[in-house]
Amino acid sequence: MIGEFNVYGVFVPSLMVWTAIAVALTAVLRIGLRSLGAYRAVWHPALFDLALFVIVLGGVITLAASWIPL
Repeated sequence: MIGEFNVYGVFVPSLMVWTAIAVALTAVLRIGLRSLGAYRAVWHPALFDLALFVIVLGGVITLAASWIPL
């Protein structure tokens, strides 16, 4: 995995990019789960959202590490 991205001469940390992608994916998943009514079975929705974000971020980083050659 590369350490940073060059965006028009500004170096952006790769973790910031992966986090932005994970936030977008988590937002889509939250909307889907709310429309399905899955939050009725969740004890603490904020904690569930945090755990969902951490899982999605781990998946994004894992996929990025496997797709980007060293």
